Amino acid sequence: MAEHGMAVDVEGPNLNPLDQSEPLEAGSADNTTKTANPQAEILPGDSATTKAEKVERHGDSSNGDVSADFEPPAPKRRRVEQEPEWTAAGGTEEQPTRQKGVTPIKKEFLVSVSRAAEHNHDDDAAEASGKTAQPQTVGGRGGKKKTQGGQNHNRQFGRSRDEIQLCMSRAKVDEFAPSSCQFGEKCKYEHDIRKYLKDGKRADLDTFGSLCPVWEVKGTCSAGWRCRFAGSHSKEVERKDGRKELVLVEREKIGEERKGDDDLEEEGVGVVNVISNAVKISLRKKHVETARSDQYLRWMNEHNQDPTNGRVRPELKAVPGLVDDEGIPINVNKPKRDLNGVLDNRAGYVEPPFRASEKRRIYYGPETPVLAPLTTQGNLPFRRLCVSLGAQVTWSEMAMGLPLLGGEKGEWALMKAHESETAPPAYSPRTPVLDYNHSRDSKFGVQIAANKPWLALKTTEILTTLCPQIRAIDLNCGCPIDLVCRQGAGSALLDSHAKLEKTLRGMNAVSGETPITVKIRMGTKDKHPTSEKLVQRLVIGGPEAQEHGEDPCGVAAITLHGRSKQQRYSRSADWQYIADCASLVKKLKSERSNITDTAREPDARNLPASSTSGTGEGLPYFCGNGDILSHVDYNAHLQDTGIDACMIARGALIKPWIFEKIAQNQYLDKSASERLGYIEQFARNGLEYWGSDEIGVGTTRRFLLEWLSFSCRYVPIGILDELPPKFGDRPPAFRGRSDLETLLSSGDYRDWIKISEMFLGPAHKDFQFQPKHKSNSYEIEAEG
Repeated sequence: MAEHGMAVDVEGPNLNPLDQSEPLEAGSADNTTKTANPQAEILPGDSATTKAEKVERHGDSSNGDVSADFEPPAPKRRRVEQEPEWTAAGGTEEQPTRQKGVTPIKKEFLVSVSRAAEHNHDDDAAEASGKTAQPQTVGGRGGKKKTQGGQNHNRQFGRSRDEIQLCMSRAKVDEFAPSSCQFGEKCKYEHDIRKYLKDGKRADLDTFGSLCPVWEVKGTCSAGWRCRFAGSHSKEVERKDGRKELVLVEREKIGEERKGDDDLEEEGVGVVNVISNAVKISLRKKHVETARSDQYLRWMNEHNQDPTNGRVRPELKAVPGLVDDEGIPINVNKPKRDLNGVLDNRAGYVEPPFRASEKRRIYYGPETPVLAPLTTQGNLPFRRLCVSLGAQVTWSEMAMGLPLLGGEKGEWALMKAHESETAPPAYSPRTPVLDYNHSRDSKFGVQIAANKPWLALKTTEILTTLCPQIRAIDLNCGCPIDLVCRQGAGSALLDSHAKLEKTLRGMNAVSGETPITVKIRMGTKDKHPTSEKLVQRLVIGGPEAQEHGEDPCGVAAITLHGRSKQQRYSRSADWQYIADCASLVKKLKSERSNITDTAREPDARNLPASSTSGTGEGLPYFCGNGDILSHVDYNAHLQDTGIDACMIARGALIKPWIFEKIAQNQYLDKSASERLGYIEQFARNGLEYWGSDEIGVGTTRRFLLEWLSFSCRYVPIGILDELPPKFGDRPPAFRGRSDLETLLSSGDYRDWIKISEMFLGPAHKDFQFQPKHKSNSYEIEAEG
């Protein structure tokens, strides 16, 4: 079973998942800190970033003393009693003009404001039991203005567990099998299978044809008797002595043997990049070597003397705790001598780092729309759904380097990918890419966050060693979460260009053949972008690198999110600035070709192996990100900005079939039944990945509801009065073309519970769900 559905060990509610030496504290709008009131329970399988979000909710996008730079958010719902849209916008009744900020919905689908007002409720106080009286369902999200902050600060999800828990030693054996429990009679869990089935677990689900999705695909179910579909792979047989025994049934044509939990944990269906428990324990005990990182750090420190004035170069200090093979601390500043006291230069030789040009080539083009790294929602079942709908490149959720090095299960679960993500992306360039092997490329990449070069290097080496199915490793420099930035990771790296360049150069040195990419924002301060200078540094090298004869850092791709850290996700992305940066990348090629001094010309071996038709040989791919909601947006940005590809985040959460629209280059008016089919596919994917027991069903339900909090914002194409839809538009209350379509467009999370129960059965009595953001909030944070 995947780790999203497993318990996570935590030492206490205030344990900092990013830096254990610093306690967790809640942030505030003026960047001061106060004592946190963390959520009482950390959810099973939460990554470090998710844990951090639960303790620190950063709803105020002003970030303190510059709130005057921001315009107040528009009301989330327009009153239908207001003057007609064509009057407010200056048009006429015969030729109405589209009103800014309002989704143009056909009049026959609009409903009265009073009816929408009945739909509003207190999200913070309500629970997900669904026992309260239900108002009439309407599409949209009600009529209240966005409250300050926009997030639920103390989300609680209850729990989904069996009333009587079955001992794991009995979960996958037949009824009369001898007990193998190491605790014997002292075990606190149930060993009687019949008693457990009668009194301990809820009745089997009758969804999916009452057939276990895991057993249907795999031929065996890792949940055994705990499966909510246990009746589909068990039976009662009569023995020769007349006794009746409950036995589990496996499909013989699959021929899979049951796997134990001693070494390799039981992964979901078709999952790759699975790390054994033994390796995680070794990581936790620091028994896993990072030879390439240590070698590079040693090489870096032994060559950190500036020959011009003898001073030590900035940020190239010796790594504390670095030891040699015999465990003796290394003094990198002490020259090595032989037995006769003569300097021994051979003893100081260290193999130089790997070249960027030697890495496996990747490809970005108009035919490769990219699914962005998405916090919480970018899980494996959702990425699998997007791949089935045409996503060509996918990224993991952002993983923190320190928990990965510590072997934390929740963080390593983010590294898992579905086998469909290992297939090569689409490839149809106008000019073939030099030395590009399409069969060796894949869709799935990993994004990490680190605040120190040594941490990024060691994390990169561990990942490339243990996870063979990785397209590239991306360094996150766009996450705006305060806790992450205070540690010096995420967007904080945008204020340390030299440090970022050195970190990426080191990651390239230790990643073997795996390419390194980077995702950035426009800068940290609103209206003060710095990405043009950063992009230039990443492409041709900064002044410090050029001064010391070092080549560019060799990143294979740069993705720019058209917002600043301070801006977070408010207002529209600045695609004109993205176009300016893309133009700069192309200009750098001509500037490089004009260099006549061969001593200043970069070594071609240290340049990224990129396209010769798009960005130019030795230049990284350049991608844009922000506010892509349709194929019209996608094509316009490609044509107007000159970027190689577009990364899609919230647009994919609202309608995952946006990738299908891009491939077909047309609007697709998805029916309510088709949209419900995608929800069913997600539920099936979730059960196959998180498991089909009570915990797995609860985990699948929780992440399904997280996704529905985005997908309910979709306004069907058939009821729009004008196209294309725009991200900044907010719909008035409306009804769909059918009851199901209205239900799918409801902003009431109790309706989301109803939808989940169509495939996952009634929610557990202790299960709760509170939306991450207020139900009328549209500035939802999804990616860095």
